[in-house]
Amino acid sequence: MTNMLAAVLHDFNDLILEEVPRPQARNYGEVVVQIKSCGFCATDYKAIKGIRRNVKFPFIPGHEPSGIVVEVGPGVVHFKEGDEVICQPSGYCGFCKNCRDGNSHYCEHAFTTGGDGPEDVWPGAFAEYMLTKENCLFAKPAKLSFDAACLTEPLSGAWKGVIQYSEMHVGDDVVVIGVGGIGLLCMLVAKAAGAGRLIAVDHSEFARKQALTLGATHVVDSSTGNAVKDVYAIIPEGPDLVIEAAGPIAAVNLARDLRRRGTRWNIFGITTHEKFELDGGLVHFQEGRMDASFGTTPLAMTKAIRLMETGLIPIEKVVSHRFPLSQINEAVAVMGSPNHNKVIIHP
Repeated sequence: MTNMLAAVLHDFNDLILEEVPRPQARNYGEVVVQIKSCGFCATDYKAIKGIRRNVKFPFIPGHEPSGIVVEVGPGVVHFKEGDEVICQPSGYCGFCKNCRDGNSHYCEHAFTTGGDGPEDVWPGAFAEYMLTKENCLFAKPAKLSFDAACLTEPLSGAWKGVIQYSEMHVGDDVVVIGVGGIGLLCMLVAKAAGAGRLIAVDHSEFARKQALTLGATHVVDSSTGNAVKDVYAIIPEGPDLVIEAAGPIAAVNLARDLRRRGTRWNIFGITTHEKFELDGGLVHFQEGRMDASFGTTPLAMTKAIRLMETGLIPIEKVVSHRFPLSQINEAVAVMGSPNHNKVIIHP
């Protein structure tokens, strides 16, 4: 059996580059993809550092890949060897009630390649090759680079959260808390959808500068402790929509505190099980709406591809670092620093 190079997590803080068997497409509907580019998500970082604990070892992270089909299993009819593809990490059956309702990310038989959520976790894309299923593949438009294409999944999540779930309207005043990789994508979606005043909130000067470069109308430094006051100085009537895209519980608390009557807020960034408090009466009389969004769906992936293909989202502008797979631990170090946006791995 042929081997391949992969970054294997044997324990928290124990990510090792090693030779492992290359996957084979033995079962119905399976395909093997040679990975060309893979985005480095914050949830990958959390798994590597032990910030999230729902990890079974050994584990190959990486769930934002694009690449080339190199092997197809029995029953595969829509893709062939040599096709350039984008991989959706969340696998689904297509037949359970949730799938038939359009919520394939709730699938009762779900799996994920290198990601988080389902119990069934397949090896991910911080490797030269990855096994997945045909219904998780999307044709990569020829005009998109592999680096752009690998960001389809996070962009699809941003579209799903901002547009599909929180129903952003043209002219809405939008606040995005946390403008790292995913926060910038939420901000770009809001900009493309016609946000009025678009305020980026972050403790990192690097992130705030990037947000202004990519279209934020204002930025606020969250490290001062005056973020609520500073936002209301810009929009005295308060925000129409607040997107929490940072992760720490403090960001969720800030999103809560920014609400006025009718504010919609989306708890997008936090994935750890931490608690925050709500005033029941205030929730009642404010008539706000809280949404959340995780994972992706075929609809969201399709929308993200269109946003990139038409040039509405300048996707590669959110990339700050690129590393070969051989420098995966250098990439981990960058992920732990404040001076990065989207990091991409090239196996």
